[in-house]
Amino acid sequence: MKNSTLATVAIFSLFTLTGCSDKIITLSEDNLEVVNRDILSISDHSLQLNNKVGDGLAIIEDINFSKGVIELEIKGENNPGKSFVGFAFNIQNDSTYEAVYFRPFNFQSPEQIRREHSMQYISHPKNTWRYLRTNFEGQYEAVFPRKPDPNDWFEVSIEVSEKEVVVFDKNTDTELLRVERIETQKSDSVGFWTGFDSKGEFRNLRINK
Repeated sequence: MKNSTLATVAIFSLFTLTGCSDKIITLSEDNLEVVNRDILSISDHSLQLNNKVGDGLAIIEDINFSKGVIELEIKGENNPGKSFVGFAFNIQNDSTYEAVYFRPFNFQSPEQIRREHSMQYISHPKNTWRYLRTNFEGQYEAVFPRKPDPNDWFEVSIEVSEKEVVVFDKNTDTELLRVERIETQKSDSVGFWTGFDSKGEFRNLRINK
């Protein structure tokens, strides 16, 4: 019984240290490497980043992730062209990574074409949104059918496998986007992402491997 108990404790500790459990991940300034952004506010389970020219990252230093499910709540704003918020993975350096991000200002747009640009997969530095839209129109972007309030929180899950990325709306368990990954896995670093001149809020991050 004693050995069994010790084994259970060891397994639990391993899951906790590697971020494998479905518990909400604790955030602090000590475990975030922030790139081209400043932290406006932070608590155990939430983070707010300011806006600056260019893209920004908040890399979580004690999380190792290559395949599995990322769940989190995100909040942008109804500010056309200045609200790009999401999550990055396979982060090799400040400018080389994959990401899924959202354009909340398009969620409820009266124009169908803009609603079809509500979310985006990218693989920087080459495969930017502009490059992908120009060369693969509609393949790496999608509509958000539920049309969330662009100024409110929305919850998504991002499933990353060796070959694919699949995004779900947690509110309705609806598949939103399914794409083949452009980049092969080279890094196990992940982090919060904000696009050009965008601020963003994030909370209740869970990562399951």
